[in-house]
Amino acid sequence: MNTQILSRRRNLGIIAHIDAGKTTLTERLLWKSGEIHRVGEVHDGNATTDFSAIERERGITIGAAAVQAQWAPRDLPPHRLTLIDTPGHIDFAIEVERSLRVLDGAVAVFSAVDGVQPQSETVWRQARRHRVPLIAFVNKMDRVGASFERVLEQLRDKLQARPWALGVPLGSESDFSGWVDLVDERVLQWRDGGVVTITPWDDAARSQWQPRRDALVEAVADHDEGLADAWLEGRVIDAELLRAALRRATLAGAGVPVLAGAAFKDKGIEALLDAVVDYLPSPLDRPAVTAEGEAGDVLLPPDPEGPLAGLLFKITHQQHGALSFVRLYSGTLKAGDAVASSQHPQGRRVSRLVRVQADQTHDIEQAVAGDIVAVLGWKDAVSGETLSARDQPLRLESIQAQAPVLAWRLEPARAADLIRMAQGLASLAQEDPSFRVETDRESGETLVWGMGELHLEVMVERLRSEWKVDVGIGSPRVAYQEMPLRAVSGVVGRVVKQSGGQGQFAHVVLDVAPREDDQVVFNDRIVGGVIPRGFIAAVEKGARAALSEGPQGHPVVGIEVTLVDGQAHAKDSSDMAFHRAGSEAVRAALASAGTQVLEPVMAVTVHSPSASVGDVVGDLNRRHGRVARIEDQEGRAEVSGFAPLAQLVGYTTALRSLSQGRASSEAHLHGYEPVRAA
Repeated sequence: MNTQILSRRRNLGIIAHIDAGKTTLTERLLWKSGEIHRVGEVHDGNATTDFSAIERERGITIGAAAVQAQWAPRDLPPHRLTLIDTPGHIDFAIEVERSLRVLDGAVAVFSAVDGVQPQSETVWRQARRHRVPLIAFVNKMDRVGASFERVLEQLRDKLQARPWALGVPLGSESDFSGWVDLVDERVLQWRDGGVVTITPWDDAARSQWQPRRDALVEAVADHDEGLADAWLEGRVIDAELLRAALRRATLAGAGVPVLAGAAFKDKGIEALLDAVVDYLPSPLDRPAVTAEGEAGDVLLPPDPEGPLAGLLFKITHQQHGALSFVRLYSGTLKAGDAVASSQHPQGRRVSRLVRVQADQTHDIEQAVAGDIVAVLGWKDAVSGETLSARDQPLRLESIQAQAPVLAWRLEPARAADLIRMAQGLASLAQEDPSFRVETDRESGETLVWGMGELHLEVMVERLRSEWKVDVGIGSPRVAYQEMPLRAVSGVVGRVVKQSGGQGQFAHVVLDVAPREDDQVVFNDRIVGGVIPRGFIAAVEKGARAALSEGPQGHPVVGIEVTLVDGQAHAKDSSDMAFHRAGSEAVRAALASAGTQVLEPVMAVTVHSPSASVGDVVGDLNRRHGRVARIEDQEGRAEVSGFAPLAQLVGYTTALRSLSQGRASSEAHLHGYEPVRAA
């Protein structure tokens, strides 16, 4: 294994709340590393990673974009960085989720003015759930109201993080001009045009900043034995020793190195690039992944010589055709290879292998463990499928997509556009697992399900611009669920048709019980082989089919179905008969137990002028909402609470009129709760 090359790779994401400056920062990182020679701006609609027409028009990131860069800090050899700029809006959380699933590290960006915002918390939790090591960058230090210390405090309070400030900003707001580097004991001064002057500490600077450096060393030593030993022995803690300890502690998830700058003004970019190389993991630093093989679980370290295992985590459609993004965890993938797929029994052929630079592709011959590349031309790819060698098929853990909560009815303006609309929607659903398309059984109308109004707006806009289909939008529909009210046992499902010829016979007995969580669990408690093994899977399928629509017309969740007894016929029993029997037993059980309807409840955060807080709170109460917290921030207030999604349709517009256009809001799914009586 060529560990030398792998140790010089960094796969990282840029994550943050909307408008914290992720895309601007990514643009500057590319420019500083020499990958681009002209800096694009989000507000001008020419940022490298926001390359779709809709992203440029709206000034927001919608799809996670991958770019490559090279960077060599100090006297180290060049390191290859693969950066993924992720969306900040909660409606596109699936993009962040699947990016973090395949990345090794992440840079969390915070606005020095707004601090830790609701979506900052969401993406931080996502990163922590995937055990992705983080560094933090406090952006917009040159803006009015910027405060580095306040952001550090919020990292501790709101995110329960352990921030390690690697320096001290010099000046603030318009006077922000430099950075005291506590690790390398130097002062960085930024001039206009991004020119940086570096001065080692003199005696005066040392006497001023040494206590801050000692505090940093002490804080890291609490979580790193090597540094603690050196500290206790009274050894000189030089930059190399401190840097190595910071790296070990960051990789272990003990703390978060924090830097500061102003991306728009090119301040702090080189220091951040150095920190990415110094503190974020290479593929070698991450735990080996586990894949499911035919003979049991297989542990896969990042070895180019190991068995092939790659996760297809994202699909996009560009002018070149369908692009399937793959993270290789083990082995080597070459153009022309025939590979096994967890979704396609016949496997796939890699016709073209490319490295992606935003909307540009560059053909490559091969990719090795630790690489993120794309395969061109797979029209039927599925997000979450595993690619492996044909002689050793493997399955990696798939990507979990949150269930969509809001639906719109779509109708093409012209009947002739119906087929093109269906093709466009199928393409969009393939790209985004949190976007679902279905046909209403009663009316025959097309329903599109998404994570919120913005998500659906963007999808419809893409349908109009990319597929040239003019569609009309019907009234929204909310994703309700049902949950059983009580347990019932000994419910019988029976199918008997034995008059002449091939008969049908199946007899099942089920117990049904509610669960605390929203899972659907099926248990097999059959003893003595009264139902042959081969038919039990058919019973489970029948049961799950019946749960897709409960007595009140909604999917049933939070239920445990246990198969306890049954009977089969040697000749007349079949999969179909047991599927029906399982389905009938579940329906009878739900009718007997009764169900309660649950509705999606959103966590709502409103940023409003202090003068409008009373109106905002009153309006939330009228929408059956409840206020959890009100924080006053110098003439502005942040109102946090919860409200049913059904009551929030069109809320953004209503809020604007309530506050003369000065208030804004964000909402994300909090969970499901019983529907309140009107």
